[in-house]
Amino acid sequence: MPSVDFLPTACDILPAGRTAGDREDEREDLIAKKDVALVIHEGVQALDVAGPLDVFAEANGFLPPEDGYRCLLVADTTQGVLASNGMRLQAHISFAEAARLFHTVLVAGGPTLPARGPDPAMSAWLRQWGVRATRYGSVCTGAFALGHAGLLDGRIATTHWQNAARLAAMFPAALVEHDRIYARDGALVTSAGVTAGIDLALALVSEDYGVAISVACAKRLVVVAQRQGGQSQFSPLLLPPNDPATPLGKIQAHVMAHLREPFPVERLASIAGTSVRSVARLFASEIGITPHDFVESVRIDHARNLLEATDLALKIVAYDCGFAGPEQMRGAFQRRLGLSPLRYRLSFRGSGASGDNSLSAD
Repeated sequence: MPSVDFLPTACDILPAGRTAGDREDEREDLIAKKDVALVIHEGVQALDVAGPLDVFAEANGFLPPEDGYRCLLVADTTQGVLASNGMRLQAHISFAEAARLFHTVLVAGGPTLPARGPDPAMSAWLRQWGVRATRYGSVCTGAFALGHAGLLDGRIATTHWQNAARLAAMFPAALVEHDRIYARDGALVTSAGVTAGIDLALALVSEDYGVAISVACAKRLVVVAQRQGGQSQFSPLLLPPNDPATPLGKIQAHVMAHLREPFPVERLASIAGTSVRSVARLFASEIGITPHDFVESVRIDHARNLLEATDLALKIVAYDCGFAGPEQMRGAFQRRLGLSPLRYRLSFRGSGASGDNSLSAD
């Protein structure tokens, strides 16, 4: 099986006696074979580490020895960190030892990272060396470490759908995309949750060595070379239930119980017992979406449940969820999830669906 080359110390790359200025002069030599620094920390998600590393390892198996990736796990200490699943991971070098250029720098995420404060050592290293890489970024919630280092300001970034709103609130100068599998903004690369790190790594391999190598890696790992749609397809409807006694609660309960009926904003106002203008303000301030978007989101969520759990024909699913027909449902799915209802069903039910899908073929 192919392997990732791991470097035990920074001295293997930078000869003794060289200065910081020499490092700049030798940049091309240092990154001729693409050196990857993957930053780990206490509570890191093991898949955020193993996923990208396995992609780079597979790529090396299709490349000549002088090309490919050399990977280092970098942390504040080389004494080892405990991953969120209980696995102990040991960094090859510390931040102090990693004072050199890398081709790619990625920060792995972890479930507790969004709630943690800044890590001074990690932030300082990212500001000094991360930004000097050809590209730098994060896997999953590693984006929070980039934010604490001030590297997301004015930049497009993404993270796990469950933490995207928090990332945007904590770092308001960042341009957070809530539904991207991965995002690229100049040298900055970020990915959505956990296994999306594999998607990101495959995209980087494609960028470095071409689509054919990336597809070959994906086949070896038995994953999709490029997933269709955004990460919304993996998330539940992100609308918390409201108190049924409140105007929004009345609307929410009524819409969910009568999905097949039309819901122009005037009717929503009547259900809530308030004005059209007040309804629009309530949705904007309390949920952050328009009344139309709310109704469409509820319809899509119900349709997703039916597509996953039943073999109903798409036209029946569409009418049961209040869409005018399969084509209207297909348009809503494409806008919100980035894929058609048929593609959604195939992705989440394998080949088990047997309904009449002809009206919603890709």
